[in-house]
Amino acid sequence: MKYIHLISFSILLAFVSCKTTAEKPSLIFHKSKLERKKNAQFSDAVEAGNTLYLAGQVGINPDTKQLAGNTIESQTEQTLQNIKEVLEHHGSDLEHVVKCTVILSDVNDFKAFNTIFRKYFPKNKPARTTFAADLLVGAKIEIDVIAVKVDGFKDARIN
Repeated sequence: MKYIHLISFSILLAFVSCKTTAEKPSLIFHKSKLERKKNAQFSDAVEAGNTLYLAGQVGINPDTKQLAGNTIESQTEQTLQNIKEVLEHHGSDLEHVVKCTVILSDVNDFKAFNTIFRKYFPKNKPARTTFAADLLVGAKIEIDVIAVKVDGFKDARIN
């Protein structure tokens, strides 16, 4: 009986020590790699463990520093390219996006936006919220995303 108690106590002790020595997830606030955004009052991305929270992106071309045209299609393409670049810079990609929040300046642009969006998320469709509101800098669209880092999961499946 003493032997069983000793084994039980040893297992319990091992379990408790594993719980208390587990590594805490990191919390990293990433500044933008773009010069024009380096002094912004927000982080380009925040990394909490294996999860990335991206700041809202609009359709500004990083080379010209101008909106990529004046159509919802051109701005949606540029916005999603900007998101793709930020994700890849921080170890993720569009296939690992789990949530999108989309803000349209005109709700009537939803169908055209959705056509472009489908091209970027053909298989893994993230959870999404879409609404209309006034946007800054004359943008027609703003999107923020939550994604997991590529090495954070074995695979992504559709159920």
